[in-house]
Amino acid sequence: MKVTDRVKELLEPILEERGLKLVDIELTSGKRPVLRIYIYNPEGTSIDDCEWVSKRIGSLLDVEDLIPTSYTLEVSSPGLDRKIKNPHEYEIFKGRDIKIKTSEMIDERNIFKGVLRGIEDNKVCVDEDGKIILIPIDKISSAKLEF
Repeated sequence: MKVTDRVKELLEPILEERGLKLVDIELTSGKRPVLRIYIYNPEGTSIDDCEWVSKRIGSLLDVEDLIPTSYTLEVSSPGLDRKIKNPHEYEIFKGRDIKIKTSEMIDERNIFKGVLRGIEDNKVCVDEDGKIILIPIDKISSAKLEF
């Protein structure tokens, strides 16, 4: 099992306890690896949320000893204008403004801006001023939250 998969297993009950969502986990390699955990609070991710998660997961990681060398732990929000990397993020960020570029034309265009409504049947649902647009996930070349 990959380190990030095990970290995810350890994190999920911690995040549920506080109503937070896991957005992403990154582990860099090098002399001093960095374990980055991105969390999201639908009511606004605070520094307190990040500190709380850092303390809780830090203790568990010390016990589990998943990373054999000294490393840096960073817990942060995904940011206001985050690029969407994983399909599950379309559900996490429902209600946020989004800009999507597609690899091919859909309805004679390839740029869509609106309010993210989630994902249905492998299609991202975007509300553009009351008109619902369904964009096949495999046609998306980039997606970014807008502030």
